Amino acid sequence: MTIPAVMPTYARADLAFDRGEGAYLIDTAGRRYLDFASGIAVTLLGHAHPHLNKALQDQAGKIWHTSNVVRVPAQERLAERLVANSFADTVFFTNSGVEAWECGTKLVRKYHDATGQPDRWRIITVGGAFHGRTMTAISAAKSEKLVDGFGPLVDGFDQVAWGNLNELRAAVTDETAAICVEPIQGEGGIRPAALDYLRALRTVADEFGLLLYFDEIQCGMGRTGKLFAHEWAGVTPDVMCLAKGIGGGFPLGACLATGQAAMGMTPGTHGTTYGGNPLATAVGNAVLDVLLEPGFLERVEAVGAFLWERLDALVRRYPRSLLELRGAGLMLGLRPTRPSGEVIGELRAEGLHTVPASDNIVRLLPPLIIGEAEALEALAILDRVFGRLEAEAAKPKVAAEVSDA
Repeated sequence: MTIPAVMPTYARADLAFDRGEGAYLIDTAGRRYLDFASGIAVTLLGHAHPHLNKALQDQAGKIWHTSNVVRVPAQERLAERLVANSFADTVFFTNSGVEAWECGTKLVRKYHDATGQPDRWRIITVGGAFHGRTMTAISAAKSEKLVDGFGPLVDGFDQVAWGNLNELRAAVTDETAAICVEPIQGEGGIRPAALDYLRALRTVADEFGLLLYFDEIQCGMGRTGKLFAHEWAGVTPDVMCLAKGIGGGFPLGACLATGQAAMGMTPGTHGTTYGGNPLATAVGNAVLDVLLEPGFLERVEAVGAFLWERLDALVRRYPRSLLELRGAGLMLGLRPTRPSGEVIGELRAEGLHTVPASDNIVRLLPPLIIGEAEALEALAILDRVFGRLEAEAAKPKVAAEVSDA
């Protein structure tokens, strides 16, 4: 059996990008694409952002890596700034989202052990969740496409239906330690949780002595127009994991927690070789510089509202080819009547780069730096493609000829 040098675990598009400029990508043939994928919500500030470039270049000329056996000043500064702008008291830095999620999972168990309740170790998760692709993370999500062939799964996760508070309450046992939910499901189909549901999760957690754990790997870091998506509900978790946009394209993740929740995390309980190294946290600080500029998040909210209004009109204009608009801020999804992969191919042919999600969703995840001009350009492409699909769907079906021959 022959196998490519790069392990074939991705169904890759036959497309390679050579460089990027702001909200645009340029492929190896020189063609420009408007980037409404952002490396799956990663390149938060677009491509070749001058402030990020300078931060990385300046740090690269000083020191790349020391490990966490010594202090890392840029890491300390980034942690202090995240604490100052969130519910948290402390931060652990990782290289990726699933590592940040795993840290939070360990933290949950360690908290209950430290408070004399080691039998509380199970975590309630919800249908449609995606927390990453480690054995623990796929065991938590339980999606068939993630777990097929990788059994037996890791025990410790009890899944309930998304948004069903009655089922969630019934799932709480003496072994339950936490509730883990994405305020907006990304891979699960751009599904925002109802704000009242998020508020109720906090109530349930408090009632049963559980930790509330939010996964904001995709929906956090300004994508909804607030720094963190849960802020719209006016509730705070005990634990939260971040990644994707936090490094603007440089691998970086973070697990944030209250001091109470992290009380069991003492020297030797957790670690990482690369997590939070000087290069990564220099870029993370540069990303935060931009996100915290006065008016930046308000502009994200305004552009998101502008896009929503016009995308909603598009859905109403083309009912045969578009079923639904979902999401919040600049984390949006369209559900077409045709397979999303086909629609993404048509959009790409017109110069708009997007990515799919579950439930046949076309994800729209532009960099947060876009303005109305880029939004209008994307809308024009979407209008052309769905206008064409609508016309095809409206054509009368030709009955197949039946022959007795």
